[in-house]
Amino acid sequence: MQWNLDQLRQFVATAEQGSISAASRQLGKAQSAVSTAIGLLEADLGVMLFDRSGHRAILSDAGQLLLREAQELLRQAHELDQRARALTRGSEPRLSLAFDEALPYTALNALLGELSERFPELELTLLNGTATEVTEYVEQDRADIAFHFARGPLHDGFDQRHLGALPQGVFVAGGHPLLQGDTVQRRDLARYRQLLMCAEDLDAIAYSPRIWRSDSFYTIAEMVAAKLGWAVLPVHIAAYDDYPRPLRQVSCPSLALPPLPVRMLWPLGRPLGDTAQWVQTRFAELMRELP
Repeated sequence: MQWNLDQLRQFVATAEQGSISAASRQLGKAQSAVSTAIGLLEADLGVMLFDRSGHRAILSDAGQLLLREAQELLRQAHELDQRARALTRGSEPRLSLAFDEALPYTALNALLGELSERFPELELTLLNGTATEVTEYVEQDRADIAFHFARGPLHDGFDQRHLGALPQGVFVAGGHPLLQGDTVQRRDLARYRQLLMCAEDLDAIAYSPRIWRSDSFYTIAEMVAAKLGWAVLPVHIAAYDDYPRPLRQVSCPSLALPPLPVRMLWPLGRPLGDTAQWVQTRFAELMRELP
C-alpha cells in the first residue's frame, strides 16, 4: 500500500468539486499535481476512480464506492489530529462526571451541549445518582469529579469547591389544608406528615412528629403530589410539570430556609485539567442563570 492521505484528499476534493481544475483551486495546488496524485492513487489501488472519456472527470462505479471509504478515512484522520492537539494543550482525553440526580436538568443539558462544542474530541462518561452515590463514584474511581448538594462535611480524601446555591421551599399538592390561608406557622406544619430528605447518614430538620423518609428528592416530590404529606424541596424540582398533581409552595415566614449549597468534589491532590476547570466554571455560571 503506497497511497497516502494527501492523495485521498485530492481524490475526494475532485469528486466533490466535480473537476480536477476546481479541486486544484480549492486545494491551492497545480492542476497537474492533482491529476498526477489521482493517477498514482488509481495505480496503487488498482482501479479507475474516474471516467475520463468526457470533458469532466466523472466518478466510475468503483470510484463511487471508494469515495465513501476515503471520506471516512479522512474524517478519522482529522479526529486523530484534533485529539492529539487537545492533548498537547493539556486537555484530558477522557472525563467521567457524576451528577446528583436532583441538580437542575436545564443547567446540565446546557453544560453538555457547550461541552460537546468546546471539546469535541473528549471521551465523556456521565453517571447519575443520589448525593451519597455520586460521592461513592469518586471514591471508587468510577468518576473523576462529582457535583451534588452539600449535606455535611467530606472526609479527608476529597478536595471540594463551592459552586453556588439553589433556593428551596415548603411544597404541598393542590387542595392540601396548608393552602387555606395566605401564610402558615411552624405549628401548622407540625399537624401534617412531613416527607423528609435523608442522605449521607444525615436527616434534614424535622418539623413534624410524623415523618416519612427518602434519599431522593424526586421520590419525595412524587409523594407530595400523591397527597402523602408536605416537604421541603428545591424550587426547580417542585416546578417540574410531570407530577400527577402540580405542587404548590406554602408561605411560612417563621421557617427560614437557606439556599441549598452545591459543591464539586474530586480526589484530594489530583490536579484538575483544562476541561474539568472549564466544566466547574461553566456549571456554576449556568446555575446562576436559572430563572
